[in-house]
Amino acid sequence: MRINLIGNKIGMTQIFDEEGKVVPVTVLKVGPCYVVDKKTEVKDGYSALVLGYQ
Repeated sequence: MRINLIGNKIGMTQIFDEEGKVVPVTVLKVGPCYVVDKKTEVKDGYSALVLGYQ
């Protein structure tokens, strides 16, 4: 299963891993997302959902 996120980048910060090493991480604000269109094989030649993010 594939999971994707749509959102805005808020900034960067850092965390520490199990060995105490610094790991840079990106902070995101995600969702809510809305289905705004549905593409079909018959009409569009492929199948997909078009998502909108507010």
